[in-house]
Amino acid sequence: MMHSASHLVALAATFSSALAAFQGFNYGSTFTSGAAKQQSDFEAEFKTAQGLVGAPGGGFTSARLYTTVQGGTANDPISAIPAAINTKTSLLLGIWCSAGDATFAAELQALKSAITKYGIDFTKLVAGISVGSEDLYRASPTGLLNKENPGAEPSTIARYIKEVRDAIAGTSLAGAQIGHVDTWTAWVNGSNKAVIDASDWIGVDAYPYFQETQANSVANSKGLFDDAVGATQAAVGGKPVWITETGFPVSGKTVGQAVPGLENAKTYWDQVGCPLFGATNTWWYTFQDAAPATPNPSFGIIGNSLTTTPLFDISCKVTK
Repeated sequence: MMHSASHLVALAATFSSALAAFQGFNYGSTFTSGAAKQQSDFEAEFKTAQGLVGAPGGGFTSARLYTTVQGGTANDPISAIPAAINTKTSLLLGIWCSAGDATFAAELQALKSAITKYGIDFTKLVAGISVGSEDLYRASPTGLLNKENPGAEPSTIARYIKEVRDAIAGTSLAGAQIGHVDTWTAWVNGSNKAVIDASDWIGVDAYPYFQETQANSVANSKGLFDDAVGATQAAVGGKPVWITETGFPVSGKTVGQAVPGLENAKTYWDQVGCPLFGATNTWWYTFQDAAPATPNPSFGIIGNSLTTTPLFDISCKVTK
């Protein structure tokens, strides 16, 4: 039976995912100062993450991005792409979708330009493409109540997914796994089914830390996380569920019963992260978010300076 090239690429992606789960962190396109990261910045971050002392499994060799556009440009490809090529870092690409059609068009142009400029050196590193990030949550009553940035409707995200598929058809990125990232509360909302139907995979962001209406102490966090993932899996009809964001703050404000700190962050890492690493595609939040200023809360497993020494033991060794 003859198969198209894109079908074979899709099969290869499926098999590679089954053999080895992607393991990495989320990376923003700017520093906390608002300055755009350049290629050298991304390379330094990726290399440092790969060298983390005590990292479980094969280490943290994947990066999830939120945008494909380089900061400070109209539609140039993000410099994280050549940085990933130079450091052999796999990429979960991000297409920003919460700022209207013109911004989405710029994202799409950046993606097409990256394929043309970097070719297979780039496309062979792509773990998947996330069309949007928490857009459905931001457009929900809860998101509006929390005064989040504008989101996008499910019909819009589904349309964007189709446009991305059309844009990469016939390129070396054809057959890439395309999905959407959102909160677990968005995935269990039946009004968002169009996005589920349009996606190859489902990215779930789950933070028991923020679930202040429930008993969300770190002792209960593993149960809350498992409930969130289980509810998502039940809602998405058997599609693969990837963990695109989760973590626990090392510092910052108490939310409900969740108290930030190194001890609790390590407990969450051990109980939630360690079973995921090497078994489920996972991008932890986060590697570093305190550069140069420290946000409140701060989720980074390293502090203000790049270092291969994490703030707590990340080895996933069983404590007896």
